[in-house]
Amino acid sequence: MKVCGVEINSNDVNVCLLSLTDEIFELPDFRSRRLTLTDINSTRELRYFQQTFAKLMEDYKVDRVVIRQRPMKGKFAGGAVGFKLEAAIELISDLDVIIMSTTDIKESLKRNPIQIDYAETDLKVYQEVAFNTAYAYLMKDKYAAKE
Repeated sequence: MKVCGVEINSNDVNVCLLSLTDEIFELPDFRSRRLTLTDINSTRELRYFQQTFAKLMEDYKVDRVVIRQRPMKGKFAGGAVGFKLEAAIELISDLDVIIMSTTDIKESLKRNPIQIDYAETDLKVYQEVAFNTAYAYLMKDKYAAKE
């Protein structure tokens, strides 16, 4: 299964492609690490962002997009632009998108910690949350099948 982990931070969408085949994880080459909505008030720019994201997922034959959930209220609440980007991704037809809560991510990582030092992945620092989201999702499915 090929999963794209997504972390939305303001007008940036950090992505990480992770695949799991026969119990082996792989970080395939991926032409994009971050997508940015340059003009948050432009419908044209939002559509361009949505089309770019959809094309990226299509080109790499991504099975599922997993977005890290952000709180709607409180000190760490997501901003309006982030929710706009999340909706743009969720509304892409023929794309399987799920939102994974931070609690589920933490629980999955606790049950099956990552066995490699993040620095050895060759990913950028800002991709770590997207990587953890994808990894936690793949491991959550693994545990759900056992339980």
